[in-house]
Amino acid sequence: MTEPGGAGRDGAAAPPAHADGARRAGCAGAARAGAERERYTLLDGNGRPYPSAVPGTLGGHRGGRLYGRLDCPSALRALARGGYRAQRVFFADAATARAAGYRPCAVCLPERYARWKAREKGGATEPAPHTAAEVSALMDLLAAGRRPVRSLSIGHGRDAASRAAARAVAAAWCGDDRAERARHLREAGPHRAADVAARTVLDVVDWPEEAASWLRQARRLAAGAPDAWVVCGAPAGWARMARRLRQSTSWSAGRTFALASLGTPETVALAGAETLEGLRGASADGGHWEVRRGWITFHPLPSHP
Repeated sequence: MTEPGGAGRDGAAAPPAHADGARRAGCAGAARAGAERERYTLLDGNGRPYPSAVPGTLGGHRGGRLYGRLDCPSALRALARGGYRAQRVFFADAATARAAGYRPCAVCLPERYARWKAREKGGATEPAPHTAAEVSALMDLLAAGRRPVRSLSIGHGRDAASRAAARAVAAAWCGDDRAERARHLREAGPHRAADVAARTVLDVVDWPEEAASWLRQARRLAAGAPDAWVVCGAPAGWARMARRLRQSTSWSAGRTFALASLGTPETVALAGAETLEGLRGASADGGHWEVRRGWITFHPLPSHP
């Protein structure tokens, strides 16, 4: 989504690497070779820039999270108006753009856009309803850390199952579920009982599956510096929200806990492994899972003979 042939003029080309030093050393040929190898700057599947010897085949807009052809009419008009250039990025191919969380342009890639839209609608099914064992396991995870957790911020998708799960988490955490609260008070022991009694929920924030940037929701969820976050929802919406949280706030995946609907390889693939590193969650059967080095490891409940 750039003007044709504009990569070198508009930021897709990186400056020659070590050219001055090579000339001083009398290695002009090596400098020219190095410059040629790193002439362009593209984004990889995690949205990170890297030097490339060949130009990208597709351009994109960082703010809109969309990609398209280099001669896209819509992008050319935006470039002519100004203000678009600073947001432009480049990709080697469509697969990389999709992995980085960008969707096809409706103007210059209408067929790909239609397929993407159909997949989005088809994949927008609600997560499975939460289970009592899942919420109980989540409470155990929150209580198991070395650092006491007193304050939570809860985030969730706007589907009915995620809303219900968020309400159940808030009730279990704050004591509206008396049986659950009594169990945790018993198991906490005297040194943790005060922490359990002081539990609060700072905010409950929902997010849409599709939005312009998710910035407003991200800032609200991160506000107040909670001790931990709890999230539930569908993978696609949470992946977008997580990327925005990582880019724009002090949110930490290592202090975030999720329900079973987000403990899937799809979630990691959509959000990017680095975005979710350290995320932990509860499984529907009462076990738990965690994201480490790009993989989800599941820890089921131990079987009893």
